[in-house]
Amino acid sequence: MVTRRHFGSVRKRSSGRWQATYWHDGRLHSAGTFAAKADALAYLSTIEADLRRGAWIDPRAGLITLRTYADEWLERRPDLAVRTRELYRHVLDRHVLPSLGQTTLAGLAPSKIRGWHAGIAQDHPAAAAKAYRLLSTIMRTAVVDGLILTSPCKVDGAGSEHAAERPIATVAEVDALTSAMPERLRLVVLLATWCQLRRGEILGLRRQDIDSMHATIRIEQSRTFTRDGSSFTKSPKTAAGRRTLSVPGNVTQAMIGHLEQFTAVDADALVFTMESGAPVTAVTLQRAWSKARRTIGRPDLHLHDLRHTGLTLAAATGATTAELMHRAGHSSVNAALRYKHATKDRDRVLADALEALVKPAPVIPIDRESTPS
Repeated sequence: MVTRRHFGSVRKRSSGRWQATYWHDGRLHSAGTFAAKADALAYLSTIEADLRRGAWIDPRAGLITLRTYADEWLERRPDLAVRTRELYRHVLDRHVLPSLGQTTLAGLAPSKIRGWHAGIAQDHPAAAAKAYRLLSTIMRTAVVDGLILTSPCKVDGAGSEHAAERPIATVAEVDALTSAMPERLRLVVLLATWCQLRRGEILGLRRQDIDSMHATIRIEQSRTFTRDGSSFTKSPKTAAGRRTLSVPGNVTQAMIGHLEQFTAVDADALVFTMESGAPVTAVTLQRAWSKARRTIGRPDLHLHDLRHTGLTLAAATGATTAELMHRAGHSSVNAALRYKHATKDRDRVLADALEALVKPAPVIPIDRESTPS
């Protein structure tokens, strides 16, 4: 027995269940089977309403696995920088696909996502946040592509990352680190701290980027290292990253000495090279840095912490948010505000300033007999 309606039809199968079907885009679709005829008709009404409001999803579309779709998604993102692509690939292979890769897009229920995220966050909260943000981005694209109706990533706060405050070095420690580095790499410490440069910006510097007469450095490119150790130069990602910075006097003298002793005379010659003349590699720099930080008893310091130190010290001298943004190459106000906190050196200056406010004053005894009652 077949019941025809304005939209779709239902028929009773030999099993006693009712099957609902409908035509759309010239193709017959099955809406499944139901225990009661009324349930089948009601479901067809829902599909008809979805079609009219543009919310209908082809049931077969969500049958693609997350692994297949995520691989295609990454492949179709030519806009991604090389290091970003490598990071996404690593996060997918390490944290997302092993647990969820064989699940279909339609099968990724919010409860499944919640359980997956909780499993990672228990021991690796930062990794869990990164993985969740990437998965959420991929799922939003799947919605746009019409493969699923809504994203299953509905875990409140799962993408928020609360990184621990990075350590900073004192001025004395910066001096010690500079001395502990190989002579041809000492300027790296000074530029990272007092000019607040990133590693890639430092290693991408050319002779033509340095104006010794006016004591400035121009940031126009950086050297980026891939996971296999190779490197390439690229322009700053934002307009704020392309900037000219004034160099403190102590760094200017060291910079001039470095150029005379270690840098080729060509305008486009890299400032930092190895004895062979080849560009300094990430491994070489890291090996020297690791030895230097152990030498001064600060194995917790990363090279990037020197940039953090320099920006924090700049904030302590009274630098405005706009000035911090310029020196850091930040286009975000929030990124610059993180450096406006206390430092050990600045705290000592404040303590000494408070002490200076305390001036001895004569103590005038009170004549209690003449004091009115």
